[in-house]
Amino acid sequence: MAALRSSAIRDLLAVTARPDVIGLAGGLPDPDLVPLDRIRAATVRALESADSLQYTETAGLLALREVIARRESALRPRPVTTAEVAVTHGSQQALSLLAQVLVDPGATVVVEEPAYPGALQVLRATQARIMTVPLDADGMRTDRIADLLAAGERPVLVHTVSTFHNPRGVTMSASRRRELTTLAERFGFLVVEDDPYGELHYAGPPPEPIAAHSDRVIRLSSVSKTLAPALRVGWMVAPREICAAVELAKQGADLCDSRLAQETVTELLADEQWMTGHLQDLRAEYGRRADALRRAVEREFGDCATLSRIGGGMFGWLEFQDGTDTDALLSAALDHSVAFVPGSAFAVDGQDRAGARLCFTTNTPARLDDAVGRLAAAHSR
Repeated sequence: MAALRSSAIRDLLAVTARPDVIGLAGGLPDPDLVPLDRIRAATVRALESADSLQYTETAGLLALREVIARRESALRPRPVTTAEVAVTHGSQQALSLLAQVLVDPGATVVVEEPAYPGALQVLRATQARIMTVPLDADGMRTDRIADLLAAGERPVLVHTVSTFHNPRGVTMSASRRRELTTLAERFGFLVVEDDPYGELHYAGPPPEPIAAHSDRVIRLSSVSKTLAPALRVGWMVAPREICAAVELAKQGADLCDSRLAQETVTELLADEQWMTGHLQDLRAEYGRRADALRRAVEREFGDCATLSRIGGGMFGWLEFQDGTDTDALLSAALDHSVAFVPGSAFAVDGQDRAGARLCFTTNTPARLDDAVGRLAAAHSR
């Protein structure tokens, strides 16, 4: 328990619940863009039978695993079987269960720096030895992983948010995806490809998943960003022996997830025509908001800060070049009723003081203009 730390982002959400605060902190979908009517109709249809209120398989409803296997098979050169799919209570639970079955205390794991805080919480709970490699505009520096391996390090797994990274927003290049799997095959470690954002692309589709290049890749995803977080339906695609081990761990955690939610999600994901249209609508609106955030940052901050290129996902990474400490800036920003997540929340050692994560999905372009204006006022205070 001494190794556990509260998520700074979750702590911030309590502050941003104030109606006067414009929140750029949480990685949330806009509730106005959640397909409420379609979810309601699918749920009503599921409730036509009391079976939807019964327990279901620990690994997930078979019909849902079949749909996920079909969707995932389209992303790689060989078909995915249902035995290679495990449905979980969001993809965060998949990551937690994976850590339970794969990571012993003291085992070495590699993460990106800055890192996804949910991964850090999970890995710290296992008492893993966490090593970091930096990101650049092409994603995780796989050459630095090669350096660690050459120096004798032997990680059991490498965790990466390879597409539209949280928090940096960058996407790993196709060449680095191939290099990472080549290293995994040679040195025997597993890659955990955490991909909740890949379908939210605004400037063309990202490179094919890392899992397309090797069976040593465990792929995680969910419907939290594309349908609704409260459905709590995520999944992992992994070798069947790992899925079987995760199923055993899940039996001890919660027996199974909501069959009602899984039946609802099965209908929505299986309706490919509707899902394609829904994703197109999300991409158009979120892309418009990403452009609005970029324009506002350029107008308000000029050369003293730069915003990462936003090709998809939910976040832009604001990097200050003028010595701004974003931990201190957050305090001033809250006085101006705007919130963001400082870079230290994503640093393994808490030392990143120049960066800030800005979420653009929950605010309209006009409100984003207002938010960045407030942030600039706090910066110049």
